[in-house]
Amino acid sequence: MTHVSRAAVRPIRVDEWPQVKALRLLALQDPAAPIAFLETYEKAAAEPDSFWQDRAEGAADGTRVRQFVAEDLDGSWSGTVTVLIEEAGDGDVFGGAIDRRQAHVVGVFVRPEHRGNGVIDALFETAVAWAWSVPDVARTRLYVHEDNARAERFYRRFGFARSGQTVPMKGDPSKLEREMILDRPGIPSGTAQGSPTGA
Repeated sequence: MTHVSRAAVRPIRVDEWPQVKALRLLALQDPAAPIAFLETYEKAAAEPDSFWQDRAEGAADGTRVRQFVAEDLDGSWSGTVTVLIEEAGDGDVFGGAIDRRQAHVVGVFVRPEHRGNGVIDALFETAVAWAWSVPDVARTRLYVHEDNARAERFYRRFGFARSGQTVPMKGDPSKLEREMILDRPGIPSGTAQGSPTGA
């Protein structure tokens, strides 16, 4: 296995919607998918091509959504991550209120054969750097299922920390999704207005 450099990570292009669809469907068939994603394979597989075209168009060069992929030398994609820019006053996917402009990392996936060779690090370095380039974004957050220890280990290693906020998992309210946050370097935690989102 070869180490993926940061240069191999790039935003998707609008015309790459078939690859976006294929990688998402693969991710939703991963054994960890039930605790890693809110969407199901069955729902995603039933979506028309227009859904994937719209998704790619919005995430290719948008200012509120950006999807990144790790591209191998042969052009295949080994992993992906998407960054959403959340605005104060909006609602989030769990029904909570957003109290500040912030980035939200979602859709994290690395193909099994590429895990452990730096793909996830390269994806997060690029994604978080893009988040910090957005004006007034001083915090990046994500949610991790309480049983997804492997993912949480990486997030901690990258610098994320639990905020103390949790939400019930959609579809199984007996389980929790934990919010983890990463403050922008040089900006002390709590400097931005408001308190950590969640409930």
